[in-house]
Amino acid sequence: MMHMTFYWGKKVTILFDSWKTDSWTSYFISLLACFLVSVFYQYMEDRRLRFKLLSLKTKKSPPSSTESASLNSPLLFSKFSGGGRKWAAPRFAGAILFGVNSAIGYLLMLAIMSFNAGVFIAVVVGLAIGYLLFRGGDEDLVVVEDNSCACS
Repeated sequence: MMHMTFYWGKKVTILFDSWKTDSWTSYFISLLACFLVSVFYQYMEDRRLRFKLLSLKTKKSPPSSTESASLNSPLLFSKFSGGGRKWAAPRFAGAILFGVNSAIGYLLMLAIMSFNAGVFIAVVVGLAIGYLLFRGGDEDLVVVEDNSCACS
């Protein structure tokens, strides 16, 4: 039976039926895996934001009339109009990084939905440590974060 409230214990199923813990050793290894994936999530988010900043810095051409009009009236103009520059390789790479990071974030959320308090603590502490290590000095990044995942 699946728990619907937080519980403490070594018996937990995380994400898949095959990822079940029944001993303290397997439980702590699973918590370590959740912790490391959470830290990796913050690392990937940092890489994605830095990549976005780098791609913004390399765009030095003055905005065309369509782009300047879209800045003034953003609901009337599409981001997809006006040349092939919008579909450059950095944009695709950024989209791939966003997709990977979103997938990791949602998997972490689903792991927390096992309602095991140890898994919850491992993910939250992993996110905090990852933020401290990789994103604590983000003052130089002046990029609007567009991550829709609640795990960021």
